[in-house]
Amino acid sequence: FSATAKEHRAINRVMATLDEKNRRRFVGLLALQGGSGSVSALATITGLSRNTIRRGREEIQHGEPAAQVRRPGAGRVLFAKKSRAS
Repeated sequence: FSATAKEHRAINRVMATLDEKNRRRFVGLLALQGGSGSVSALATITGLSRNTIRRGREEIQHGEPAAQVRRPGAGRVLFAKKSRAS
């Protein structure tokens, strides 16, 4: 594997251990270090939206108050598919 692929896998391994807020801030920090075009590249690498990465970058730059982290299981309710009994 190339050095770039190894770096991408390492980023995703670290992200898998973080909660929502720290994941956003970690990728925001990487975006600050990467410079121009890094937000789009990190969105491709991590699967996070560009808005989320920008928000993390802003939190790192300006020290914004910590956002609330959702409880496990919180968020959008999954749609249960109904099966037809024949």
